[in-house]
This record gives sequence, structure tokens and C-alpha cells, in this order.
Amino acid sequence: MKKGIHPTYNKVKVHCTTCGNEFDSGSVLKEIRVDTCSNCHPFYTGRQRFAAAQGRIEKFNRKYGTKQD
Repeated sequence: MKKGIHPTYNKVKVHCTTCGNEFDSGSVLKEIRVDTCSNCHPFYTGRQRFAAAQGRIEKFNRKYGTKQD
């Protein structure tokens, strides 16, 4: 690597604006704020609704999907 052309890599705190969770990460930024994190995201917490997504998938497959035997 060439010296003097790369940004400094820092240990930073990541702040979740939704739930207030804080955790450490590495970045070239000074501070990171995220909208959702793994603590409050529906996929990770198990509060995700699959029924609504299932209907959209079936509709897409009927319209564009391959024929199933």
C-alpha cells in the first residue's frame, strides 16, 4: 500500500435512531447513525409478517413465473 493516500480507520460507536442501541464498529467516518439495527429490525426480532409478502410472491409468479408441472 502507498503511504499517505488512505483514510484513517477508526473504532466508532454506531447509534440506532429507532431503538437507541449503540455498538462498536470500524469505519473511516467519525460517527455513524443508522435508522434500524439488528436489535429492532423485524427480520431479526421475529416480528416480520410473511403473509403479506407471500401474496405478492404468488402474484408475481402467476404473472411472470415459469410454468410449474
